[in-house]
Amino acid sequence: MSTATAVKADQEEEDTTTDVTTAVSVMENGSRPNSQRVVNLAPCDPPPDVIFAPQTQRLEQSRLSSPTMSSTTERQPLLRNSVSDHETEHNYFNTFEDDPEFTRIVQSAERAISLEVYPERIYQGSSGSYFVRNAEAQQPGKIIAVFKPKSEEPYGQLNPKWSKWLQKMCCPCCFGRGCLVLNQGYLSEAGAYLVDRKLSLDIVPKTRVVKLASETFNYSAIDRAKSKTKKFTYDKFQTLGKHFHRLGLPPKTGSFQLFVSGYKDADYWLRRFDSESLPESTAKIFQLQFEKLVCLDYIIRNTDRGNDNWLIKYEKSEVDETDGDDSDWSIVKPPDIKIAAIDNGLAFPFKHPNEWRTYPYHWAWLQQAKKPFSDEIRDHVLPLLSDMNFVEELVYELYELFSEDKGFDKALFEKQMSVLRGQILNLSQALRDRKSPVNLVQMPLVVVEKKNDGPGRVRHLSDTFTQSFQNNVAFFKCC
Repeated sequence: MSTATAVKADQEEEDTTTDVTTAVSVMENGSRPNSQRVVNLAPCDPPPDVIFAPQTQRLEQSRLSSPTMSSTTERQPLLRNSVSDHETEHNYFNTFEDDPEFTRIVQSAERAISLEVYPERIYQGSSGSYFVRNAEAQQPGKIIAVFKPKSEEPYGQLNPKWSKWLQKMCCPCCFGRGCLVLNQGYLSEAGAYLVDRKLSLDIVPKTRVVKLASETFNYSAIDRAKSKTKKFTYDKFQTLGKHFHRLGLPPKTGSFQLFVSGYKDADYWLRRFDSESLPESTAKIFQLQFEKLVCLDYIIRNTDRGNDNWLIKYEKSEVDETDGDDSDWSIVKPPDIKIAAIDNGLAFPFKHPNEWRTYPYHWAWLQQAKKPFSDEIRDHVLPLLSDMNFVEELVYELYELFSEDKGFDKALFEKQMSVLRGQILNLSQALRDRKSPVNLVQMPLVVVEKKNDGPGRVRHLSDTFTQSFQNNVAFFKCC
């Protein structure tokens, strides 16, 4: 009985394995598989009228039309893949997920450079800086940003200003600032915007660190020769050129600050305000904007704040009369005034200036600096600066920014932050005592050192702070 059952089961299994099953799958270079319908026939079912067979003609056509099997693609050099990888890495560096609008502006500048709308060098200043333009159809050639590469800073090897190079070589004691970290001006520009954003001051144009390459930048003869040689080799000998990692000039790292239009040097408007008094409401707005500038410069200890490197935008009131003949009403546009703090590349010193010059704040001689801090700025800034967790979070974000530099020195950074904490301590005390900016700059210089394992966002109970005063001052106190 059991033997007959086993024989019957074996016979059914053999019949099942003879079912008609047809499947076609093509899998080459990531292409999707093309499969036919699978038909299973039971042993008792009659044979089908139509049996599905592999469509070899369609498969051959798909194989011939596949881009990976194309004969023209096989003859193309492999440099395209390596260049695209480099461009992907370059674009990733210039991509800011938290700010899509800024990313779009940087990409617009890159498109303009690819269309030979090159940045234009700014001949003022001690470093190589450039006006970056766009190539949009609406406003072609419009200045959209100012780019300051690291390699063209005053102490950079590719500084294009020969007068500064001559000054550095012939009179090094009068060149540069001994209290600043060398070749970190681009980080100082971005750091000033970070402090401005954390305090919601809104006076520093948006500034981030990007990478750009352009023919108008100052490159060494070796870099230009290598670029020309690679391009010639790639055009003439593709079998050799396909091994190059990158074509063109190497991109430069630097600060990318959005350009602000309608502003003029503060010195221009300050002279006008001496003869033409501002309306009371506008003067109050300007005073608040000025106090924001004071807070920013004092916290970052800006050593180069003259009246020529901060801007003022002043739009007088306008009267827009209505078209109606019977109407005596008119729309009056109130005056608008705003400050833009640019040129923040000489800030964040690792010690207070104590050698030849003190590098004072030139706004301290203005009439606005003699007025006590307003209640608006006290209510806006003092609660933040009094919170040590906020201060340490600010220090941590500056650490993340500054540590991107290849020459980052953690010991020097800690000294920079010691000066910054001391400046915040003095500013907080001046705001509590309702002092004026003039009284603020006359306060004793303080350095607050932190003793712990490293920077962090939150203050811990194990953190200890040591406060010390700097008594030695620079030889010249007025410059």
